[in-house]
Amino acid sequence: MLPLRLVIDTNVLISAALKPAGLQRTVFLLAITKPARWYVSRPILEEYSEVLARPELQIRRGLRQQFLQLIKNHSYTVTPTSHLVVTPDPDDAMFLECADAARADYLVTGNQKHFPRFWKNTKIITPREFISLTAPHLIK
Repeated sequence: MLPLRLVIDTNVLISAALKPAGLQRTVFLLAITKPARWYVSRPILEEYSEVLARPELQIRRGLRQQFLQLIKNHSYTVTPTSHLVVTPDPDDAMFLECADAARADYLVTGNQKHFPRFWKNTKIITPREFISLTAPHLIK
C-alpha cells in the first residue's frame, strides 16, 4: 500500500488532546500509523507546542509531552521553500506551505473555511472525511 501523505492543522491536534473519544483522536492515531506519513515543518511543530501549552486549554503536561513525542517520532519534517499568502488567516499559510513541500495528499483541518478546497495536489478535508477515506468502519 502506498503511503498517505498528510499535514494536520493544529485545531485537529488540540481536539485530539481534549477529546479522547473524538474523531480527531482517531485521526491522530491513524496519522502516526503506517501507511500514513504525517508531515510537519519547524513552524508547525512550534505552533503545536505553543498551543498545546495554553493554560486555558488545561491539557496536562504529561499528555502534551506524550503527543509531541509521538509526533516527533512518527512524523517527517520538511522545509518549505515558498512563502504563501493565500489564506484569510496568515498563520494558516504554514500548513499549505508544508503540504506543498511534502507533496501531501491531504491537509486535515476542522476549519475548512480558512483554506481552499484544494491546494495544488493536496485536498483539504475534515477529520470525518479523512476517517471515511482511510477507515470507514470507524465512523458510526
